Amino acid sequence: MSVADRLVRATLALRADVKDLSFGAPVTHVYDPLQYAWSAHRDYLRRFGNSKKRVLLLGMNPGPFGMAQTGVPFGEIAHVRDWLGIEGRIGQPAVTHPKRPIEGFACKRVEVSGTRLWGAIAAHWKRPERFFADHFIANYCPLVFMEETGRNRTPDKLPAEERDPLYAACDRHLRRIVRLLEPDWLIGIGAFAEKRARSALNGPTRIATVLHPSPANPRANRDWEGEVRRQLTALGLCSDGDRPRRGGRGSNART
Repeated sequence: MSVADRLVRATLALRADVKDLSFGAPVTHVYDPLQYAWSAHRDYLRRFGNSKKRVLLLGMNPGPFGMAQTGVPFGEIAHVRDWLGIEGRIGQPAVTHPKRPIEGFACKRVEVSGTRLWGAIAAHWKRPERFFADHFIANYCPLVFMEETGRNRTPDKLPAEERDPLYAACDRHLRRIVRLLEPDWLIGIGAFAEKRARSALNGPTRIATVLHPSPANPRANRDWEGEVRRQLTALGLCSDGDRPRRGGRGSNART
């Protein structure tokens, strides 16, 4: 079985693990793109998760106008469709929030975090094949949480009785994909992802973080791409070439 096929199977296990979890107020709606956008997500896994990686980039959970619409992590529509070449039918959550419709690739809203992330990647690597030769992007949690107003609620804001079983499922999945992809580095996109990786993993993969591209972060609004380039350069992970050479296995030391 190929790496991509095993990644698909691991993701189906995550989908099953979170399917029956329950969440209460102030959360009123929960979207799972691994259910209604599975075809696009599976396409992403099969096309780009088909080899071992040097760097695994880890986000928090889907954004309402990114992965929630396209099934791809940080999945701003234009880059998913035009750069990654993924487009397909997107279904509907079991219960849709009236202020957060799922319109798939017809959605006109822009996921700023995804625009910044995939835009910087496309500008540097030019072609997806060059980036994914040594890199992969995943989210720690597959679910989107919304309050009655439509406001996004992040997983860390859930009460412990809801958060703990969710984290247990997501930790298991993170360990599975690290075993499959064998990255030298796991880079948390934001402090949450780094913290969860450090909690879940105990092995040779080195862990660090870069600034999250969210427009809610004032630092990201000043010069997100420049800041992240400096952070990656300090780790020895920012190359002027299209494809950094895969290094030796990381030590147990955490960065």
